[in-house]
Order: sequence, then structure tokens, then C-alpha cells
Amino acid sequence: MRPRHGFLWFLFVASALVAISFFFVPAFIIRPFHHQTPAALAMAMALRQRAPWPTLLAAVVCLVCAIILWRAAVSPWRKIFLAFVMLLCAFSAVMSRVNYFEWMFHPVDTPQFESVSATKLDKGEMILAIRYGSDARAYPIREMAYHHVLNDVIAGVPVAVTY
Repeated sequence: MRPRHGFLWFLFVASALVAISFFFVPAFIIRPFHHQTPAALAMAMALRQRAPWPTLLAAVVCLVCAIILWRAAVSPWRKIFLAFVMLLCAFSAVMSRVNYFEWMFHPVDTPQFESVSATKLDKGEMILAIRYGSDARAYPIREMAYHHVLNDVIAGVPVAVTY
């Protein structure tokens, strides 16, 4: 590595860390069935909300640095490193614009219900219950924990049940 490229390598790695962090930190913190502290969740949501522009800017900086460093790279391992990091930066820039949480949390649009006598729930199983007018529904927590959102109509009123 020539001394004049030292700053480019630093800029490349720093920009890559910014791009990758803005996507991967929220994706790692906000996962189904994992504990999230309020502070970590607030940080993840703030990063997720701001991620599209910083990831794009960081990916562009990485690309410019990678083009210059690619031409100067003698070792094939450096070229492989540049290509791999650029792939992660591009992936982060694209994924920061996609609502990948929809892939993790699958809403239920057409719930199916059983009568109390036909249900297979254990006696100690927890449920979410809603009563509106003369209509009532019970949603098993074990199902809601996976889906998180269920769209239903109770007594003619559309509701979104969340857990």
C-alpha cells in the first residue's frame, strides 16, 4: 500500500462501517422473539428512520474509493476485500429503503375462529380478548407473538389487533 492511499483505505473502511451499521444495527436489535430494551429499541428505530440517505452517501463514497483503490491494488486479496465490502455497502443501501420487518412479522388478514367447545387451547394458555357490543374474540398469545398483527372485524367494526 502506497502512503498516499492510506487515507483512501481509511475513508473506504469508515464509510463502509457507516453504511453497514445503519442497516445491520436496527436489523439485529429488532428481531422477533428477542428481548429489546427501550433504549436499544429507540436507537434502532432512530437509525432505521434516518438510514436511507446516510447509507446511500456512504456507499457512493465507498464506490469512489474502491475504484481508485482497485486500480492501485496489486494483491488479489485486496480486490476481493474491496468487492466484498462494496457488496455489503450496496446491500445496506438497498435494504435501508425496504421494509424488511414485513418479512419478519406476517399479519393475519383472514382469521379463522372456533367455538369455545371446539378449541384446542390449554387451560393455562394466555389470550388477548376483545369484546365489542355483543361480539367477542379471543386470540392466543402464542399465535399473536409470531404474527404480531391480526386484521379482524368485530361487530361490523374493522380492528387491528397487535401484540
